[in-house]
Amino acid sequence: MADVQTSNPESNFAKAVKEGLVAAALALGLFLLIVGFRTDQNIRNELVLNQRWGLLAIFVLVAGFGRFFLTAYVAPWNAARAASKRAAVAKEAKEQSAFRKSFPKIGLALLFVYPFLVIAILAAYNGSMMGGLQGSLKYVDNFGIQILIYVMLAWGLNIVIGLAGLLDLGYVAFYAVGAYSYALLSTHFGLSFWLLLPMAGIFAALWGVILGFPVLRLRGDYLAIVTLAFGEIIRLVLINWTVVTKGTFGISGIAKATLFGIPFTPGPGGFANLLGLPNSGVYYKIFLYYLILLLALLTAWVTIRLRRMPIGRAWEALREDEIACRSLGINTTTTKLTAFATGAMFGGFAGSFFAARQGFVSPESFVFLESAIILAIVVLGGMGSLVGIAIAAAVMIGGTELLRELEFLKRIFGNDFTPELYRMLLFGLAMIVVMVWKPRGFVGNREPSAFLHKRKLISSEFTKEGHG
Repeated sequence: MADVQTSNPESNFAKAVKEGLVAAALALGLFLLIVGFRTDQNIRNELVLNQRWGLLAIFVLVAGFGRFFLTAYVAPWNAARAASKRAAVAKEAKEQSAFRKSFPKIGLALLFVYPFLVIAILAAYNGSMMGGLQGSLKYVDNFGIQILIYVMLAWGLNIVIGLAGLLDLGYVAFYAVGAYSYALLSTHFGLSFWLLLPMAGIFAALWGVILGFPVLRLRGDYLAIVTLAFGEIIRLVLINWTVVTKGTFGISGIAKATLFGIPFTPGPGGFANLLGLPNSGVYYKIFLYYLILLLALLTAWVTIRLRRMPIGRAWEALREDEIACRSLGINTTTTKLTAFATGAMFGGFAGSFFAARQGFVSPESFVFLESAIILAIVVLGGMGSLVGIAIAAAVMIGGTELLRELEFLKRIFGNDFTPELYRMLLFGLAMIVVMVWKPRGFVGNREPSAFLHKRKLISSEFTKEGHG
């Protein structure tokens, strides 16, 4: 960055042109066979090779011009900004701005009014309250509930990775344990959601302890490999133990959650009928939205409280240096097991909620990709930062869901273009962009667990990459 800043504009422009051409050439070589050609099947079951030179040209031009713009304009601006930031952090740490102090409260208030805000906007747009109710179903479910599930999962994984520094690549296994615990006990024993919710968390915490014992002596890459294997073992057990889990067919007909025994079903005795409201499925979705919101807030509250307690300080000491942690007399065995168990418990809560929401669970919902997405959200948001993780979940999960609504892209790339199929490509690009410009996550600043006289944020300049 420093040489970009000190070089003259002419040499910088020439360098940008050169790098743009190189990027375009690399994009041409990379996407020539992937994008430039497509095989279709004709009426005689023969493979026909179709050329897509226009789409290939778009990819090449985006790569070339994007690299040119980054080198010519963004890099010098970023270098100047980094220099001014380093000069600022050399002084005494500044107080939080008013907006930063009030941002969590503003965000929390918006979360509580989000369903009714969506209903009001759509009712005004459609001209009727019923139209607003039916139209809000998608936004409350796909955007509100879906994002909050990943927020809760990421906050649970943050305890293991962000606070204790234990790289867990099999976190989706606890998610699956919670979901299948709810599904099996509800289906075979008829237990209610409110009884199974804590039970699912306890079962997942138990499996967290079971995972914790074999990995007590492992660190770094070895720990990641073992946790990855644990997640795959759970998934393969769910697939092959067909007598109990029904294998790939999954478990259907799972009982839904109720509000103090009141079901959200149409007809007499249902929620809408008792309150004299028109029948609509949106009431159940709103109920689930506030339920997962409260569960997520419970996760955040417990995390904050534990971080300020001795066990939280022990997690942070373990994350920084395990040998020094052991030399201080901290029992690393108990510290690791509590981290795994606590994080797994919240994964079990989220899993039981997922089963109640879907009414169906199958092993396909708990593949390694889910663990990778949750881990990416924790890293992108900033390990140890609850607000940053929530923002990352909203951006990544909400962004991929938003792709389903971008029908205008078919006018550019053709009617065969399906935007949601490219969500993982955009997910990867977003990760690269964030890791280049924000290597410590969206929220790089940290609030210390312990402070003297006055709490001040720790700048990202003093926070190691990959540390909370």
